[in-house]
Formats: sequence, C-alpha cells, structure tokens
Amino acid sequence: MQFRESGCENCPFFKMEEDFDRVADCTTPNFNGIISVTDPTRSWAAKWLRIGRFVPGVYTLAVSEVLSEDLQNLCEDEQVQYIPPKRV
Repeated sequence: MQFRESGCENCPFFKMEEDFDRVADCTTPNFNGIISVTDPTRSWAAKWLRIGRFVPGVYTLAVSEVLSEDLQNLCEDEQVQYIPPKRV
C-alpha cells in the first residue's frame, strides 16, 4: 500500500505511485529473511548488505526473482547498480 501511495524513497525513479502495475513489477513475495534498520549509516549489517545509504525501514535479506530487463535498464540509466539474485 505504501508504494502505491508514495512510491519508494530509495528508488523514486521507478515512479510506483504513478503506475500501480509497477509496484507488482518491482516487488515480490518470494524472499528470505528480513532486517529492520533504524540507523543505516551506523549499522554494520546495513553496510554489509549494501543498504547503508537507504532510508530507515524493513528490508529483505535475499530475493529469488530477477527484475525485468526494462527495470534493470532503468536502474542503469539512473546509475544505480543492480545486483541480480544468485542462482542456486
């Protein structure tokens, strides 16, 4: 619901609040573990997960789905490094 109302603070270029289908394209129910980060700049775990520059919040530890090629290209256009999940 939050993404539909106000988008994503970490990735505003996805413009999820303007396109409700984009929320489904950018999120997944297939993930492992969660972490709650209250001060990303001081958290060693946030730094290790490469989310030290993100806003405080709840994040997944690992996802098992890949973003579409279009969304990966959008990340590249915005100079945001996209790291796809590792194949098992």
